[in-house]
Amino acid sequence: MSRPRARRRRRPVGRWLFRAAAILVVFAIGIAIGQTFDDSSAPSGTQTSVRTLQPGTLSAETVTVTVTTTP
Repeated sequence: MSRPRARRRRRPVGRWLFRAAAILVVFAIGIAIGQTFDDSSAPSGTQTSVRTLQPGTLSAETVTVTVTTTP
């Protein structure tokens, strides 16, 4: 009489892939919710604004200078 062979258990790769995908989805949702709360908060601290100033034109001034020398 021969003994029936023991069935080999399959590795639960599908379950682990499903769990890993579910963890990634929950993590992504958490990041999205965190960003939403961060974006909706009022700004605090200092704000920096950068703007370019256009140079103005200056009118030419006429100045007379008299130089005297003593011998």
